[in-house]
Amino acid sequence: MKIELDMKKASKLSRRDIRRFQKRIYDHYRRNGRALPWRKHRNPYRILLSELMLQQTQVARVIEKYGRFLRRFPTIESVARAPLHAILEQWQGLGYNRRALALKNLATMIVDLHGGRIPSTIEALKALPGVGAATAGAVCAFAFNKPVVFVETNIRSVFLHHFFHERDGVKDGEILPLVAQTLDAKRPRRWIMGWR
Repeated sequence: MKIELDMKKASKLSRRDIRRFQKRIYDHYRRNGRALPWRKHRNPYRILLSELMLQQTQVARVIEKYGRFLRRFPTIESVARAPLHAILEQWQGLGYNRRALALKNLATMIVDLHGGRIPSTIEALKALPGVGAATAGAVCAFAFNKPVVFVETNIRSVFLHHFFHERDGVKDGEILPLVAQTLDAKRPRRWIMGWR
């Protein structure tokens, strides 16, 4: 069942519509949610690493590489200290080596500018190499349980399916107000898990 919505009134979703939509997302996650290794932790480094790995790489491939990478580089400091060739060696098979280079550079920035602590704000995260709005939003929600509004592939797909099923060419700017209204601000980490 699709949620019918007059897009002219998109900024005025009823509480009933919001609760119904949230229930559908949580029900879907209960039935279909995957037990992914990075979901077990709130460690900001582990979450940031998984988000960087998941950029343009299938989940199955990331699962295969994630644990091995963490065994070799258990902390952001270990990434910062490592030579690039060692990081690239562990990254092999994930594709898009520029992400490994970005990881090395952001690790160095985090150690040098943030004392080894992963930033907890969207703005500070987006200032890091290889981190865009979606990655920053996911890190804020998963690691710091902050209610943040962002659009990434899975969120976009769900909103298109539920609210824009008869339209093409929907822009993120049209989706963002709905994301903001339907966000479960009391449980942002759990809410974002429902999308993945």
